[in-house]
Amino acid sequence: MLRRALATGLALSLVAGAHAAVAQGQGAAIGGGYSEETGEALYQGICQGCHMPNAMGAVGAGAYPALAANHKLVAKAYPELVVLRGQKAMPAFGPSLTDAQVAAVVNYVRTHFGNSYTDSVTVEDVKALRATLAGK
Repeated sequence: MLRRALATGLALSLVAGAHAAVAQGQGAAIGGGYSEETGEALYQGICQGCHMPNAMGAVGAGAYPALAANHKLVAKAYPELVVLRGQKAMPAFGPSLTDAQVAAVVNYVRTHFGNSYTDSVTVEDVKALRATLAGK
């Protein structure tokens, strides 16, 4: 119970911090918000606060979906879009992550935690999706 409360508190703190940074104009330029470069380091530094270290998700103050063995990750554009734009309680990390960082974390999640999707997201994929989103 204490572990869940701590994880929930950490998750809420991370979400609040991300929203505050965007509201204050930080991360307005693409990238520069996080120094981690590998998918694993990005997951550990950003994602696991809500989705948990084992990617099994959590339920507490909010619902954080499991990424482990997640069939929604089959379409590589789906997690790209969620990372860039956010979804429900998840903030948009697009302004804070470079195209290479988005590709790295999406590829990491799609190839770990019981996921074995082999079609990789490229930097060019992220750049193209970002351009499409900017046109809307």
